[in-house]
Amino acid sequence: MAFHIKPKEEKFYQFLSGQGELVHRATDVFYQAVQDPEKLTDLLEQIDGIEREADSITDKVIKKLGKTFITPFDREDIYTLTQKLDDFVDGIKRIIERLHLYNAGPLPSGALELAEQILKAAKQIEKSCAYLADLKKNQLKLEVRCKRMAAIEAEGDVVYRREMARLFRECRDPIEVIKWKEIYEHFEDLLDISEDIADLLKKVVLKYA
Repeated sequence: MAFHIKPKEEKFYQFLSGQGELVHRATDVFYQAVQDPEKLTDLLEQIDGIEREADSITDKVIKKLGKTFITPFDREDIYTLTQKLDDFVDGIKRIIERLHLYNAGPLPSGALELAEQILKAAKQIEKSCAYLADLKKNQLKLEVRCKRMAAIEAEGDVVYRREMARLFRECRDPIEVIKWKEIYEHFEDLLDISEDIADLLKKVVLKYA
């Protein structure tokens, strides 16, 4: 009996590209939140919807991994990537929830600077995920995006350390210190996730491009 191997499943590319788009959409909502905290209540509803979409895609990817014989690239890499993309959206929601819960008000300039870095990283993630459908053609473009993500994360680290030092040096209210320390840490976590995504994508390029 002849054994026919099915072609590599293209649906994974659609799922991962969709997750990249959700990362960007979630970050746009986040950026609106830090620019205008008075809109936080409405923006919470928006981010809830985006998070549900992201969770749905993650579930679909995991289920499809269990059913697919040949995947576009290593199934462990697909699993880790889809989880990291979902973690990014979850992290965005977590920050918006904290800003709302703590009634943070207008953000300090340093926090806005970090928010801009997160938005830049999200744009790179979206583009990178779209490139996966044709790794050979997009290898150099993807490598450039990964380098940009690493640079953005490094720049964010500098801002994070500077603002944490300023917080402990200048703020005399312990409640404010606790509040902003947690918020800054969540900002930093997002940039770390973006670097994890870049590292994973670089590994995929080395294996398959």
